[in-house]
Amino acid sequence: MISELLRKKFKDKFIESLSAVWPMLAIVLVLSCTIAPIPSGTMLCFLFGTVFLIVGMMFFTLGAETAMSPLGEKVGSTITKRRSLPILVGVAFLIGFIITVAEPDLQVLANQVPAVPNMTLIFFVAGGVGIFLVIALLRILFGIALNRLFIIFYAAVFLLSIFVPKDFLAVAFDAGGVTTGPMTVPFIIALGVGVSAIRSDQHAGNDSFGLVALCSVGPIIAVMILGILYGAGSGTYTAPVVPDVSDSTALALLFGVGLPEYAREIVFSLFPILVFFIIFQIFSFKLPHNDAVRILYGLLYTYIGLVIFLTGVNVGFLPAGYYLGQILAGSGHPWIIVPIAMVMGYYVVKAEPAVYVLNKQVEEITDGGISAQMMGQSLSVGVALSLGLAMVRVLTGISIMWFLVPGYVIAIGISFFVPKIYTAIAFDSGGVASGPMTAAFLLPFAQGACLAVGGDIVRDAFGIVAMVAMTPLITIQVLGLVSQILGKRKPKQTPEEAFDVSQLDDTAIIEL
Repeated sequence: MISELLRKKFKDKFIESLSAVWPMLAIVLVLSCTIAPIPSGTMLCFLFGTVFLIVGMMFFTLGAETAMSPLGEKVGSTITKRRSLPILVGVAFLIGFIITVAEPDLQVLANQVPAVPNMTLIFFVAGGVGIFLVIALLRILFGIALNRLFIIFYAAVFLLSIFVPKDFLAVAFDAGGVTTGPMTVPFIIALGVGVSAIRSDQHAGNDSFGLVALCSVGPIIAVMILGILYGAGSGTYTAPVVPDVSDSTALALLFGVGLPEYAREIVFSLFPILVFFIIFQIFSFKLPHNDAVRILYGLLYTYIGLVIFLTGVNVGFLPAGYYLGQILAGSGHPWIIVPIAMVMGYYVVKAEPAVYVLNKQVEEITDGGISAQMMGQSLSVGVALSLGLAMVRVLTGISIMWFLVPGYVIAIGISFFVPKIYTAIAFDSGGVASGPMTAAFLLPFAQGACLAVGGDIVRDAFGIVAMVAMTPLITIQVLGLVSQILGKRKPKQTPEEAFDVSQLDDTAIIEL
C-alpha cells in the first residue's frame, strides 16, 4: 500500500514537473528550427538539461511537500502555543534564514551576480527573509492591515534606492522575487496557516495570506544595504560558457563534472534544516516515529532534487537561454525579442508548480469565488506584460526604477479599493510567479540579448525577475476590482440564484 501510494505521488510530481518545463522546451525548439538556430552541441546540452530539470523538480517538489509543508505548519502552531514573543521571534528568524539558504532559485541567481561572493549574497538575502518573516507573523497575531505595511516598507525601499549603486538596484529587486520559490513558498504558507489557526477571530484565515509578499521585501532591503557596503564597480559580469559538445561521452563528462560539485554545495545548504528538525523533534515536536521518518525521507528527496535541478540549470539551461537571447537580439530586427518574450511569459507561468498550488488554494478558500482559471489568466497576462517591458529595458537601457516605482504605486493605490483578500492574494502571486523558469532561462535569455545590443548587463538585464513579480500585483487586483464592480451592478438575487463571493465582505468570505 505504501509503495503504491509513493509511486502515485512520484507520478503526479513527474507530471507537474513536465508541465512546468515543456512550454519552454517547445518554444526553444520552434525558435531553433526557424529564426534562431542553435548549435547542435548547445541544443544537446539543453535537451539533457531539460531531463535533469524534470527529474530534479519531481524529487524536489515531492520533498518540499513531504517535509517543508508539515514542518512549517508544525513550527507555526508550536511557537504560537508557547505564548512567548521572544521564542516566536527567534524561531521564525532562524527558520526563515535556513529555508532561504536552501532555495534553488536564489542559488541560481547568486551564480550569475558579479561583484559579490555567492554565500555573502545568499546570507544577506536569508537574513532579510528571516527578519520579514518575523514581521509577517507578528502582523497575523496582531491583525495589522497589509496595505499599510506595504506603504511603509516600499517607501523605505524606494528611499533607500537613492543611495544604492546602480549596479545593485536590479539585482536587489530580483532577489526579492527568487527567494519566494518552490522551497520557501510551501513552508511559509503552511507556517501562516499554523500561526493564524491560533487566532479565534473571523479574519484569521484572511490574514494567513500575505506572508510570501512580505518575505519578498526583506531581501530587497538586504541586498540594497549590501550594495552600499560593497560600493560600485567592484566586479565584472562573466558570461556563461556555451558548451561545445561533439558526442555523448563529452556530454556525460560535462554533466558528470557538475553533479558532484552541486552535491557538495547542497549538503551545506540542507544540513541546518536537518539539525533544526532533529532538535525540535527531541525537545518539542515529539512526532510519532512514522511521521518523523516521513519528514526525513522528504529532506532526502529535497536534497536529491536540488542537486539534479541545479546541475540541469547551470550546465544545460543557462547557456541555451543566453545563446538564444544573443541570437534574437543580434539579428537585423532586435525588437522581435519583445513579442517572443511575451509569449514565453504567457505560457511559462501557467505551468509553474508554485502558481498552480496557490491558484488551487485561493479557489478552495474563496469557495470558487476566485477560480483557478481566473487567477491563471490574470497571472499569464501580467507576466507576459512584464517580460515585454523587461525586453524594452534591455533594448533601450531605461532604468528599472521608471517601471517599478509607478508599478508599485499603482498596485498599492488599487489596494484601497478592492477587498483585502484580493490584495493579499495579488502580492503573494507576485512572489510565486517568479519561479524556476524565470531564474533558470529567462534571466540568462535577457543577459544574452543585452550583450548583443551592447547594453550594461548588470543594470539592464538583471531586474527581469523583479518585473515578473510586479505585474501580477496589478492584474490580480484589477480582477478583484472588476469582480466587485460587476457584483454591484447585478440585480437583487432571489433565494434560488447562486451568489457571487465578490459581493461579500472579508468577514463573510472567511465564514464561508
